[in-house]
Amino acid sequence: MIEWIVKRDGRVVPFDREKITFAILQAAIAVGGRDRVKAERVTDDVIRMLEERNRRDSYPTVEEVQDLVEKALIERGHARTAKAYIVYRYEHSLKRAGKKSLTYSAENIPYEKLWEALSWAVDHDCVTLAELSESVRGGGFPELIRASEEFYNQELEKAAGLLKERLDATRMIIVAGPSSSGKTTTTIKVEERLEPEGFSFIPINLDNFFLDLDQHPRDSRGDYDFETPQALDIPLISETFQGLLAGQRVSLPFYNFKTGRREGSSGELELRERDILLIDSLHGLFPEVTQGIPDESKFRLYIETLSQIKDESGQFVRWADIRLLRRSVRDMQFRNYSPEQTIRHWHFVRRSELRYIVPRLREADAIVNSFLAYELPIMRHRLGELFPGFLRAFESDPESADALDRARRIHQLFREIPVWTDEAAVPKDSLLREFIGGSRYSY
Repeated sequence: MIEWIVKRDGRVVPFDREKITFAILQAAIAVGGRDRVKAERVTDDVIRMLEERNRRDSYPTVEEVQDLVEKALIERGHARTAKAYIVYRYEHSLKRAGKKSLTYSAENIPYEKLWEALSWAVDHDCVTLAELSESVRGGGFPELIRASEEFYNQELEKAAGLLKERLDATRMIIVAGPSSSGKTTTTIKVEERLEPEGFSFIPINLDNFFLDLDQHPRDSRGDYDFETPQALDIPLISETFQGLLAGQRVSLPFYNFKTGRREGSSGELELRERDILLIDSLHGLFPEVTQGIPDESKFRLYIETLSQIKDESGQFVRWADIRLLRRSVRDMQFRNYSPEQTIRHWHFVRRSELRYIVPRLREADAIVNSFLAYELPIMRHRLGELFPGFLRAFESDPESADALDRARRIHQLFREIPVWTDEAAVPKDSLLREFIGGSRYSY
């Protein structure tokens, strides 16, 4: 029996076969499979090969186990799963070496939007966290709130203007972007700008298309990965969309999050002549979700927190860290999910973003920058005191290296800025209200 394994940093930790099975299942799901029995068989093959090593004087290493996983997948004929596993493994090696993911390229970087954001930051003395701090201490923070909201509304006007030019041909609007970028509020505000044109958005909740929970793999903590497009019943989604756009009346499924199963129907839906089907989803731009629907019928809107603010070391604050803070506050307030749990789960979120969401940015018809320059001092007020405890928890847990890196970075960010406690200064229709609460919109 294999009882111990050597990590890349040299630590010897208990061997856990479930981690092998989980990794195999994740690779299988990426290419459309989800057969746990097959994953268990591959795991058995790996363990058998490990036991045949006849090296009782040393423990297997993580790299050795991963090599055997590749070998076992290929020998059993799972070539597509093996390819996905190899790519995932290589991307992690790039990350450990401090190199960019394979999914990033010059085409994925919205330079024009970044220039607009940087130009605005220069004009409003908000290029660095030090300047942001001065606006809090010097009494200029309410004006920064007003100016930030005005900038965001200008972003909305540009996007709505582009959509209006294509209204006659558009049957579906897809609002996509990574987690907590502000898709829901942005969607509502764009719709408000289209009401005078006589068109209505008809939303469809893709959460009801989740596969039953027993078809999702869990990690060693029992955490499910709902962040990939393969967590959804994509064939059923595609069939539903095509039926709606063909003028049919369709029945929509209902997903019961308490039982983790689809149960019955959430109602029926039919599109009228001036209705536009609204898809507000992380994975709205994933090709298989809208396959068979002509591109000219779709308007693709992408939302991201395109911050251009630097810390004291001269590094730009990461967009993903801003969104992690938003999601931590929202999960704590509305989803009974602690910030510590959110940070531990974030590696699922980020992996899916880099693989399935970020590469699709170049396909967007319009991009909205949802970063609000004033939100960080408010986030520090909400979360700042919790981070020392997170650091202690993650430092004592060898499996929380990713969470520890993020927590350290955000803790340092919070040390560079003061808190802002007067949330009454945030407008009731602000996108930030989607996360901190008190919005005039119903979500």
